[in-house]
Amino acid sequence: MPNALITGASIGLGRAIAHTLAQAGWSLTIDARSRDPLRTTEQALARLTVVRAIPGDITDPTHRAALLAAASETARLDLLVNNASELGGSPLPRLRDLDATAYERLWQTNVLAPQQLIRAALSRLNPGAVILNISSDAGAEHYEQWGGYGSTKAALDHQTLTWAAEEPQFTWYSLDPGDLRTAMHQAAFPGEDISDRPEPETVAPVIADLIGSGRPSGRYRAADLAEARTGFSGVQGGRPPSAEANTAGAA
Repeated sequence: MPNALITGASIGLGRAIAHTLAQAGWSLTIDARSRDPLRTTEQALARLTVVRAIPGDITDPTHRAALLAAASETARLDLLVNNASELGGSPLPRLRDLDATAYERLWQTNVLAPQQLIRAALSRLNPGAVILNISSDAGAEHYEQWGGYGSTKAALDHQTLTWAAEEPQFTWYSLDPGDLRTAMHQAAFPGEDISDRPEPETVAPVIADLIGSGRPSGRYRAADLAEARTGFSGVQGGRPPSAEANTAGAA
């Protein structure tokens, strides 16, 4: 049974990825900051597979250690998904209004925590394991009010491909999932109707395909992968950016 660790998996895209992998027979370890949503997701996944749910904040070194210990208790990891993320406010502030405390929190969650989790996980990964970091189009494009969040995702993209250069025995993916109908995306656009965005469950199968594809390490867009998979992309692009992941340490 392949073994995966997914951060920020209580709601949104993290939960959708977890559910898709559970259906495919993966053993899962998941985390989130909020206990109740995490418990609900754990109960749903337990009907499909072996699942361990560890509540906590991914920026906390003690939580990261507990998470890895649980994930690798019986088997090494075949997959690590860094999905937990911090948005940076609702509505999003312009850079001139982004104070040091809020910006530091963004970097701790979106850049430092994934790097430290990966660093600690290296000795617990199976040969050929996949590390998937959830990015955003805001990391590659420039939108008003997205400078804080976007700069951390750009750093995560850079970090991912540097890992690939330094640790080529593993496969490293940075993925832009596109605009999705999630709580985090709604927080980025308070009061707006985002019902035209696709549900995270529509993207999860594309992500699962990428994980098992054998594609080389790199930065990928779900819209491109979906188009290659079916000849038609149901994943939306070209909008102001996606806030696709769950909030810090997860929802």
